[in-house]
Amino acid sequence: MTMRNTAQPLKLLIVAGARPNFMKIAPLIRAIRVHNNRVRVGRRVGYYLVHTGQHYDKKMSEIFFTELGIPAPHINLGVGSGTHAEQTARTMAEFEPVCLRKKPDWVIVVGDVNSTMACTLVSAKLGYRVAHIEAGLRSFDRTMPEEINRLVTDALADLLLTPSSDANENLAREGISPSKIHLVGNIMIDTLRANLKRIRRTRLADQLKLEPKRFAYVTLHRPANVDDPKSLTLIFRELADLAHHLPVVFPIHPRTHKLLDRRHIPRNREPNLKLLEPIGYHDSLWLTKNALFVLTDSGGLQEESTYLGTPCLTLRPNTERPITIKVGTNKLTRHETLSGDINEIMHGHHPSGKIPKYWDGHTAERILKILLKA
Repeated sequence: MTMRNTAQPLKLLIVAGARPNFMKIAPLIRAIRVHNNRVRVGRRVGYYLVHTGQHYDKKMSEIFFTELGIPAPHINLGVGSGTHAEQTARTMAEFEPVCLRKKPDWVIVVGDVNSTMACTLVSAKLGYRVAHIEAGLRSFDRTMPEEINRLVTDALADLLLTPSSDANENLAREGISPSKIHLVGNIMIDTLRANLKRIRRTRLADQLKLEPKRFAYVTLHRPANVDDPKSLTLIFRELADLAHHLPVVFPIHPRTHKLLDRRHIPRNREPNLKLLEPIGYHDSLWLTKNALFVLTDSGGLQEESTYLGTPCLTLRPNTERPITIKVGTNKLTRHETLSGDINEIMHGHHPSGKIPKYWDGHTAERILKILLKA
C-alpha cells in the first residue's frame, strides 16, 4: 500500500530582477525539482518565480532564462528602467499585491540589486519571512547603491544565507543574531559547475578565432568606469595598447554604447579590440575559463575567475568579495595602476589561488534543507 503524502507544501516566492540573479535562482529551482521527485513522506516544495523586469532587454535577460533552463516566470512585474527611486518604488507597488495574493511561507531574494531590497521591504512590512541568498557581503562603500541594498536587505531578512566566512563576520559585527546566519557557500558556483560541460568551445570562440590563454576578457559596466568620459577614454586607450599584443574581447553594456557614440570616443582603430553586443552565460563562461586574464568590475566574474583559476583584475577601489583576493585569483586595480598590473600578468606574475570553502556545487541543496527545517 502506497502512503499518501499529506504534509502541506512549503510555499516559496522566488524573486529575480537582474541578470546576476538568474544564475543564482537556477540551482535552487533545480534542487526543488529533485527534492519533489524524491520525497515520499515529508514536505514538498511549491514555488512561484517572480521576474521583476529590472533587466528588460532580451540580450540582458531572456537569453539567460533559455541557457540556464529556468522556466518562464509565473509573474513578470515589468518594472523596467529608471532612477533608483523609480525602480524601487515601482517594484514595491507591483510586488505587494503578489505577496498578498500568494501568501508565501518564504520570500527568497538574491544578490544586491534594487529588486532585492524593494521586495524585502514589502515582505517585511506585510509580515512574510525573507531569506536572502548571498547575504553579508560588504564593500564598506556607501556610495555604491548595491551596498545600501545589501545593508537594508540583511537588516530585515529572517534568514541570511552567506557565501563565505567573511560574510558571517560582517553580519555578526552588525549585531545580527547568529541563529539567522548560515554559511551555505556560493550558489553561483552551482550554476558554473552545472554548465561547464556545455562550454568546451562556443561558436563565439570560433567566430573570433580565439585560442586559450591568448586573449583578454573585459566586462565593465559600473558608472565610475563607463559613465565618466574621461575614465572611459583612458580605459579604451589602455585596451587599444593591450590589443597590440593579444586579442581583447569586450562585450559592451548598452549604456556604454550610448556614451561612446555621444562622446565620439574612438573604438575600432585596433582590429584586435573586439567589441561585442551583450553575450550569453555560456559564452561568458568559456571566455572566463580560457582567457589569459579577466578585467572586470563585476562581482560575479571575480567569483567565477577564482573558481576557474583565471587571473582577474577588478577595476574598482574596493570589493564586497574580499575572499576572491584573500584566497582566490583576484586583485584590485585603479586607472593609475592598470597598465602596470596588466604588464605583471603578461609576464606571469599573478596569484594562483584556491577554491573557497563550500564553493562545491551543492549550495542550493544546503539552502533547501535549511528552508525546510526553518
